[in-house]
Amino acid sequence: MGQKVNPIALRLGIHHNFKSVGYYSKKQYPGTVLEDIKMREMLFKKLKMASVGDVFIERSVGSIKITIYVVRPGIVIGRGGTGLEELKKTIVTFLKSTRKDKSVPKVEIRVEPIKDPNLSAYLVATNITDQLIRRMPFKRIMKQAVDRVMSSGAKGVRIILAGRIGGAEIGRRERLQVGKVSLSTIRENIDFASVPALTKSGYVGVKVWIDKP
Repeated sequence: MGQKVNPIALRLGIHHNFKSVGYYSKKQYPGTVLEDIKMREMLFKKLKMASVGDVFIERSVGSIKITIYVVRPGIVIGRGGTGLEELKKTIVTFLKSTRKDKSVPKVEIRVEPIKDPNLSAYLVATNITDQLIRRMPFKRIMKQAVDRVMSSGAKGVRIILAGRIGGAEIGRRERLQVGKVSLSTIRENIDFASVPALTKSGYVGVKVWIDKP
């Protein structure tokens, strides 16, 4: 067996940056990291209709800057910025609930649009899971996803499904790749995402690799 390395972790500092950066005190480091993880999960769940692709958190002493990359920024911002204000209140309430001292830093939110969602591995994987949950034919789902990614200018794309695909009695793996996906070449800009789909037969794992142009 080969040694499996996360393609994004391998390229940190070259094509990808850390999703949480800034000031983390030594005493509160574990709690702060857990707070980042839970905050990110909460934002992905709350802003699902806006198709969130990524959330970056930047901490400094007394303030938190959150950058949210979405396909539909208008849903997040709302009419006259009301959506942003409501989102800020939700984050402040969340921070109060997770901290013992109830101290809340200054929260700043920035919304950035995703130009091409078909080149985001997470959004492609999420789209596939949504269709699997609706019990659509998995071969058609994979073929359509690959066609959309390649038409957006990607060098290559690989999709792997694993589990009781289509409600089968025995779990199996299905794989589809078009173009080249050079995982061992660090110079290649590889985007990767792994998203589970909870179907009626059980979980089906979805993994997507995209070799960006």
